[in-house]
Amino acid sequence: MIHIEKLGIFLSKPVAYLLMIIYLMQSGLMAYLVMDKYNLEKQISYQQNRITELEEKLQILKAIGDFQIGFNDQEIHNLTDVIYSESKKYQYDPMFILAIILTESTFKRNEVSEYGARGLMQVVPRTGKDVAGRAGVDWFGLTTLNEPESNVKLGTAYLFEKILEFKDVKKALLAYNLGESRLRTLLKNNQPLPSDYLNKVVANYRMLKETYKA
Repeated sequence: MIHIEKLGIFLSKPVAYLLMIIYLMQSGLMAYLVMDKYNLEKQISYQQNRITELEEKLQILKAIGDFQIGFNDQEIHNLTDVIYSESKKYQYDPMFILAIILTESTFKRNEVSEYGARGLMQVVPRTGKDVAGRAGVDWFGLTTLNEPESNVKLGTAYLFEKILEFKDVKKALLAYNLGESRLRTLLKNNQPLPSDYLNKVVANYRMLKETYKA
């Protein structure tokens, strides 16, 4: 005669195994759903970031296309990429870089000033040579300054260094335009700082932001 207690113990083992299998299956399914949700959210985030990137590049592309003088379509696309990447590298607003270029060279290819500054961002040779290594640009003399993408990299890197040095964007822009030595002389003698250049950059920046806003 089988005792009920023994029968209960005998029956509880397969039930326990079955419950364990169900638990493991549920746990596996839950882990799969959590991972699937994570991957889906990651993909959505990537796509949203990609859309934002494309929108910003389109704004840059339109602005360059409207103001450039002497560039072909491929060069315009290359400039778009480098201005976008440099703006991310140094945490600039791309329209800020475009405003400086517009102020310095009016987006004219191979522009040379009476002081020997060259290219889109009007970089002087001694500055370009000094900054090249830190900006990740191979230096080949004036050829480098005449190459639009390298010129932008040198100009944005130099401006960023002046921002860190003076801890003030306005003073950094004046150092970029006047030269650091002249700016320091003005500051040392408590002389008023010129405003024409700053006003032009600000005006161009506001115009670009308004014209090419998303």
